[in-house]
Amino acid sequence: MQLKLYDTLTRQKRDFVPLDWELGLPKAERRVRMYVCGPTVYDFAHIGNARPVIVFDVLFRLLRHLYGNDRVVYVRNITDVDDRINARAAELGVAIRELTERTYRDFAEDVQALGCLPPSFEPRATEYIEPMQAMIERLIDQGNAYVAEEHVLFHVPSMPDYGELSKRPLDEMLAGARVEVAPYKRNPMDFVLWKPSKPGEPAWPSPAGIATPGRPGWHIECSAMAWRHLGEMFDIHGGGIDLEFPHHENEIAQSRSAFHTPRMARFWVHNGFLQLEGEKMAKSVGNVVTIRELLKNWNGVGWPGETLRFNMLRTHYHQPMDWTVAGVEESHKILLSWYEDLSPVSVDEMPPPEIVEALCDDLNTPELMTVLHKLKREKQSGSLGASLRFLGFSGDISKLYRTYTLEAGVGQYAVSLPSTVQFSVQRYPNELQEQIAALKEARDRARKEKNFAEADRIRDELKKMHILLKDLKDDTTLEVER
Repeated sequence: MQLKLYDTLTRQKRDFVPLDWELGLPKAERRVRMYVCGPTVYDFAHIGNARPVIVFDVLFRLLRHLYGNDRVVYVRNITDVDDRINARAAELGVAIRELTERTYRDFAEDVQALGCLPPSFEPRATEYIEPMQAMIERLIDQGNAYVAEEHVLFHVPSMPDYGELSKRPLDEMLAGARVEVAPYKRNPMDFVLWKPSKPGEPAWPSPAGIATPGRPGWHIECSAMAWRHLGEMFDIHGGGIDLEFPHHENEIAQSRSAFHTPRMARFWVHNGFLQLEGEKMAKSVGNVVTIRELLKNWNGVGWPGETLRFNMLRTHYHQPMDWTVAGVEESHKILLSWYEDLSPVSVDEMPPPEIVEALCDDLNTPELMTVLHKLKREKQSGSLGASLRFLGFSGDISKLYRTYTLEAGVGQYAVSLPSTVQFSVQRYPNELQEQIAALKEARDRARKEKNFAEADRIRDELKKMHILLKDLKDDTTLEVER
């Protein structure tokens, strides 16, 4: 089955043929090589950051299916030296290393909850300073970079086809490049490869004989890590569309100039923007939602990681996405209804060809959803289960429990239960039964004291948990909402 991917560089959906296969390397030496820009570890990753993690996890799984698990090398870097890291550490009053280690652990826990496989390699920028320095020295020697006031800058005019990826006019590139305006630059578009460190910041011996210790620029980090793990040219470079310019454009300039290759990556694959409830997420607006918040408490509900993953895949990766409470709720109900009817799946059971065919069409997950709905409708529970597992879902209905945090006159409750499964309260775990009973008791007491406002409030809190109260003449019964 032929995989086709949309390549941002050529603006075309093209047949994907790995470089090693095209070069005719011996079978034992062939590898499919993919690099994806990972997190900058200064704070919790937000839901927009989760989109490329999930998208490229699906592509990783597909490539392993097509070429073999041991034939695919997936590199996702960790940026652990950056201005935002320095600022955040200073704000919190903690050591930079302490911040980056803690934030990385948080990120790893979050993406594991989203059902993502670990990449083949997860290099940290601070461990690849030497190859960054080597690339910088090479670029200086070749006339692509120069030293000015203890900085090393890439000279953009030395790259004749700079801008080929983003295809922006020069004035737009100047406006969007976010490059520092400095009198020592030969060209306004020139960008930093290395800069002097301020006191207290991470620092290493500078290249090119610069006396002041310094640190790398952001763009050279990815070029160096990709080179060390994947070679001078590789198959796929992925990331969010927000990185297309200037980050990926600058990566191309550095890597192609350093190694004299026609391409850095043969395919550039970008996922679209994600907005929240119809608005762009921004700290200034105060609407940035992290993966951790979604998993723990978003609008009073902690959502299962598998629900979040499913919701992300309902939109084609290349298109913009609007993340809404209503959309997550719908995704949860669909996934829960599927899990209710799944049959046990053997480890070696493969998804039907229609599943792989949809993914091979540029990861066409909307078409994939159509196939999954068809399998459910036709009661092909074995094929549905195999397909879901292939996509990174467990099929375990207990993984779809939601967590509610509420205050109902008897303290804080964190309870987990399916939202639509129809069975009696007695089938819940004992601890959960006790929590629900405590809420009912508090409401009974409020009604006896004629505190009807409090009784109604507790009723509403139980309804949020999908527990319905039915007041009879002599008692109040509990029912699970369907």
